[in-house]
Amino acid sequence: MPTNQNVAGSPPPSQNLFPDLRRRSFLKYAGVSVALAATTLATRQLFGANAAGGVDLGSGDIGVLNYAYALEQLEAEFYTKVTGSYYSGISSQERSLLSDIHAHEVAHRQFLKGALGSAAIAALEFNFSSVNFHDRQSVLTTARTFEDTGVAAYNGAGQLLRDPGHLLAAGKIVSVEARHAATIREILAPHSTAFAGDDVVDAFGLGAVKAPGDVLKVVAPFVRTPINASNLPKA
Repeated sequence: MPTNQNVAGSPPPSQNLFPDLRRRSFLKYAGVSVALAATTLATRQLFGANAAGGVDLGSGDIGVLNYAYALEQLEAEFYTKVTGSYYSGISSQERSLLSDIHAHEVAHRQFLKGALGSAAIAALEFNFSSVNFHDRQSVLTTARTFEDTGVAAYNGAGQLLRDPGHLLAAGKIVSVEARHAATIREILAPHSTAFAGDDVVDAFGLGAVKAPGDVLKVVAPFVRTPINASNLPKA
């Protein structure tokens, strides 16, 4: 029997939602180089605009990944603005760190967009009018909000994923997001314990967890596009 033929009665191999992306340049930042198993084409859904001009994240694992993609779009766009015109008095070290974080967030966004393919939500529109990009404190406190919220969002969404490959990918992304969160907190409060403050790490050493509804409330002031998350799976 040829080695590439399925054993009789065994299920067919699943469609790979996360293709092998090792050759893509952004993976030098993201560190995601494993092809992951995923939902079959038969379960893929196309997501268009809602009647109100927003987006529907969808359901199942696809919906959860679209939720992550929406957050990565937000972070990538924010850091694109930060690095496009750095705040006054920025140090060379801060410039380097923010540049690296920007590269990671863009990589995460592109990774999820490519993995979702035709099931990906459209590009979102954002509102950063509350951020003074010329002011260090304004930029870094906003970055802290996004990074802390992002980590808690991935922690909360992990239990909603059913495919182990999707959970693996989310775990690889959130580990990088946690590095970002610690870095931003260290920049804001050097030589302190703020990098793992009790507002983000509990007495057991476990990171904060937020449900999608709570996360979307936090980021709502920065997102112009209405997002429908009502079809996401429940814990």
